Amino acid sequence: MSKKYVLGFPRIGEKRELKRVLEEFWAKKVDFNEVEFISKNLRQRHWTYQKEAKIDFISSNDFSLYDNMLDTTVLLGAIPKRFQGLKESELYFTMARGDDTRVAMQMTKWFNTNYHYIVPELEKDTKFSLNSKKVISEYKEAKELGIKTKINLIGAITYLALSNSVDNSDNFLHINRVTSVYKELLEEISKLDDEVVVEFAEPFFAKDVEVKVLSLLKPLYDELSNVSSNIKIVVSTYFEHSNEATRILVNTPIWALSLDFIYGEKNKEVLDLISKSNKILIAGVIDGRNIWKSNFDKKVALLEDISKTISKDRLIVGTSCSLLHVPYSLKYEESLDSDIKSSLAFASEKLIELKLISKIFFNEKLSLDDEAIIKKNKDDIKKREESTRVHKKEIQDEVKNLKKFERADKFEDRIKVQREFFKYDALTTTTIGSFPQTIEIRENRKNYKSKAISKEQYENEIKKYINDCIVFQDEIGLDVLVHGEPERNDMVEYFGEQLDGFIFTKNAWVQSYGSRCVKPPVIFGDVSRPKAMTVDWIKYAQSKTKKVVKGMLTGPVTILNWSFVRDDIARSEVTKQIALAINKEVDDLQNAGIKMIQVDEAAFKEGYPLRIENIKTYEKWAVDNFKLSVSSAKVDTQIHTHMCYSDFNDIIKTIEAMDADVISIETARSGNRLLKIFKETNYKNEIAPGIYDIHSPRVPSVEEMVNQIKALIEVLPKEQLWINPDCGLKTRKWPEVKESLKNLVEAVKIVKQ
Repeated sequence: MSKKYVLGFPRIGEKRELKRVLEEFWAKKVDFNEVEFISKNLRQRHWTYQKEAKIDFISSNDFSLYDNMLDTTVLLGAIPKRFQGLKESELYFTMARGDDTRVAMQMTKWFNTNYHYIVPELEKDTKFSLNSKKVISEYKEAKELGIKTKINLIGAITYLALSNSVDNSDNFLHINRVTSVYKELLEEISKLDDEVVVEFAEPFFAKDVEVKVLSLLKPLYDELSNVSSNIKIVVSTYFEHSNEATRILVNTPIWALSLDFIYGEKNKEVLDLISKSNKILIAGVIDGRNIWKSNFDKKVALLEDISKTISKDRLIVGTSCSLLHVPYSLKYEESLDSDIKSSLAFASEKLIELKLISKIFFNEKLSLDDEAIIKKNKDDIKKREESTRVHKKEIQDEVKNLKKFERADKFEDRIKVQREFFKYDALTTTTIGSFPQTIEIRENRKNYKSKAISKEQYENEIKKYINDCIVFQDEIGLDVLVHGEPERNDMVEYFGEQLDGFIFTKNAWVQSYGSRCVKPPVIFGDVSRPKAMTVDWIKYAQSKTKKVVKGMLTGPVTILNWSFVRDDIARSEVTKQIALAINKEVDDLQNAGIKMIQVDEAAFKEGYPLRIENIKTYEKWAVDNFKLSVSSAKVDTQIHTHMCYSDFNDIIKTIEAMDADVISIETARSGNRLLKIFKETNYKNEIAPGIYDIHSPRVPSVEEMVNQIKALIEVLPKEQLWINPDCGLKTRKWPEVKESLKNLVEAVKIVKQ
């Protein structure tokens, strides 16, 4: 009999119900009872969906009001000191969001996904104590519905490895304490039922892990596996292969291993060891990170290949990772193009795929409905393979016949021409690009999209905003101006809407963090640019001032990393098509007289593979495609880029290879530490370090900025430096933006004097 295993399910709600109730609660419009009511409804609905899809292993404790790592911090009682003493009702969200007197815990990306987790904080004297309330109550809640769940937990090693050490002590000093708390929890769990499956997620082992950390695995899972005979322990890894960990785990008494065979193909190398150990293998063959329909024939063939080494009676078919990273269901996409929709599978559809692939693999009797879905799957896969909307020969030929891949002139030659052309001196002031997105601007865009106002009315409002933006920047004395981006909803979506090969959904939201959701564009086919995307607006802004206005574009790697990407050709090839489109836009801008152009690569770092062995390949094609995107720039066209990442130690040579004339970076929170890296590597190109943090509403004083600029000049020559905020100003309010930028300009004047 087939067995189906789902590592986790989305939780924000099909129509973002959890998001809405959380934000109403934070705004004090509803009390916490309403949050609990909605949360319980969502959990029960999601369990029921999985039960109806005949999933055998359904998770409890995968639901979270904010984040599972934060839940684990509460579970382990590892509460940072500044939050201790808070009432239980206040503690959780204060740790996530902060309050008037307490800074929120840091948030960062969950491996190389677009999901963020709350980073635990540890120090030498951190105390751990069990708080099992959530884990136990959710298991019982599911059982009342007649659903026996597996219990999801973050593994001890992954939890410690992803924590911040406040006092620079070794996080793994706590391994015995955390193990003790988990043993105590397993003892409680053992009393819940005659048999309970407990899954410990250890995705940290999908990375290159030190021997010291690997050595902790066996004693940890020896101990946990021996707590109770009625607990079956599964250790799951995902996003890459985890062969080093698997070689150790097969020698522990755990019941099963869950491995990712979508992004961790090298997991096949340890199948023989798993087979000899008689462990159960949960084979992750349904993609939990992308939205394309599974090719049933290929999935079954993959499972048959695995079953040559591991007998079918020891195999369970599963998702590659939690379905948290994909949207809920296609049923709300009534207006989505049917040709594209027939190629997609969101979380609900993936449950059906899992059920049917498992039935085919285990030779179970298929119903007439099953056979109809399987036939449709074959037809849809074939239709996608043959679609001229997906595969466009003229685009493929244009990419194939490219002759120029980078700028002809060296930086040393370009910068001389550019300084003469633009006539700027040291410490030139500018901003990163966006200005506040006001309620009026959002309303204007919404009304235009819904056809409530005419194109002329819409454009008049945009022009009015640009006028105000230019006047303000001129008045305060900024050197290089921007148009403020009032026409853009999002830095990727705006471009995707104007490029062929992209499509947009109505309700395909995925959780980014807490109540924050994103709706990534879908790259379904070959990408091209039918017409100029930004030229008219930048030209209009330039006509309103004698100063230089920067053109603002999003780079090809960032567009790729913040989209759902087609899975039928290499990501590098998709990026090359996008790069060619951006290349044409750069050329149109410079021919229209816009000679300073910023090509943002905010998500460049996010696309990095987890394994060191794969990084060079990624860096090569990512850098090559950035250079292709700006290769049309003439010698007197100055190319800027912006990178939102606060640690360049490991990629400084890669940044150098990108060869942008000016790079702006986030440095306000890190002082001069980052700049010293640029100095140590003798970085020649110009740098625009952010001198104040835009993620906070506070307005830095002139004196504070003067000190920051002086500190920068101590590290790098002033001629190499530009002065600007840390990042775009889209999320800030106008009063704080105006005061902060006035102070920035005044600070530069004082330093120059």
